Amino acid sequence: MVSEEAARTLEAIRYDSGSLEVLDQLLLPFESTYEPVRNAHEGHEVIKSMKVRGAPAIAIVAALSLAVEMHSLLKSGASGTAADVRALIHSKLEYLKTSRPTAVNLFEAAARLDALAESAANRPEATSETVAKEYIAAAEYMLQQDVADNRSIGQFGAEFVMANKPASHDTVQILTHCNTGSLATAGWGTALGIVRDLHQRGALSHAYCTETRPYNQGSRLTAYELVYENIPATLVCDSMASALLSKKPVTAIIVGADRVAANGDTANKIGTYQLAITAKHHGVMFLVAAPSTSIDLDTASGDHITIEERAASEVVQIRGKPIAAGSETGKKDSSIVHIAAPGINVWNPAFDITPAALITGIVTEKGVCVKAPGQSTFDLRTFLANI
Repeated sequence: MVSEEAARTLEAIRYDSGSLEVLDQLLLPFESTYEPVRNAHEGHEVIKSMKVRGAPAIAIVAALSLAVEMHSLLKSGASGTAADVRALIHSKLEYLKTSRPTAVNLFEAAARLDALAESAANRPEATSETVAKEYIAAAEYMLQQDVADNRSIGQFGAEFVMANKPASHDTVQILTHCNTGSLATAGWGTALGIVRDLHQRGALSHAYCTETRPYNQGSRLTAYELVYENIPATLVCDSMASALLSKKPVTAIIVGADRVAANGDTANKIGTYQLAITAKHHGVMFLVAAPSTSIDLDTASGDHITIEERAASEVVQIRGKPIAAGSETGKKDSSIVHIAAPGINVWNPAFDITPAALITGIVTEKGVCVKAPGQSTFDLRTFLANI
């Protein structure tokens, strides 16, 4: 059972008007440290370094980091004109977009907030103060809306799983990848939100989470959330997924998404593609769970999605908690160790592309999109237009 102190760490984003703190997820599950974010520059840093991660959380932290900067501007007297503040917002949003190029939520939020700032600045009565305040209100609303969207994803996803599970499965077992829970969003989660919803319904018999190398978001973060929620769960190495599906009655694999192309091709944490392949081979449904803001209708297919490549150190080094001889608890603080042969070359793409043909359905806060009979891709443009 996780202590009350540990339970508080499930809140990845702490925001109060003019004040933002993010949980440093690089230190979890061994240390719970909140880091203040006072401006867009610090917002960029916590996103780029993956102290905060998960496509929804990235967009929210980016927006709120600039909101905190706008609060500071107001406190200082908000000098300048409406056009000056609008130009500042534009330049800061452009900078924040460079922190993680694959997560479309960040780009969608930046475009929406930029357009709002432009509209606010173009009003005849606009002042620097009114533009800053409108931006702040819009950024704060994103935080509230994300939780509501996640709840809807959980409900739609759970209903879809139960309606399409094999008749032989009285209850369901779910395999998930990376971390898509409260730590990746403003609360509840996307793919892990579906697991939570199934658990609340009494329909979930077991959850499995992958380790998710090289950053171990599954073993560090998802496992942490599952233990906290008292959800029956088991951790497996990434390389065990096919063996798991051959031995256990897994009902579905459910993952999140950083970007979904118009045809349903999905960019998600590295290792997702191989899970979709093994799901197809074993006849297991494979679901992508993501808010509609993760759907990029301007990108026709996964061929056009930029895949971020990260430092070799993330693969050859690992953070853990030293274990003292004869002790299971070890020291309080974690440390980093080198685990690979010195001098070995490393390829470290942060994401891969899962073709739409391997995906059973895409679960959003608006419902579940499935392919038309005989089609290998999704028509997400029509799906979003009709709901």
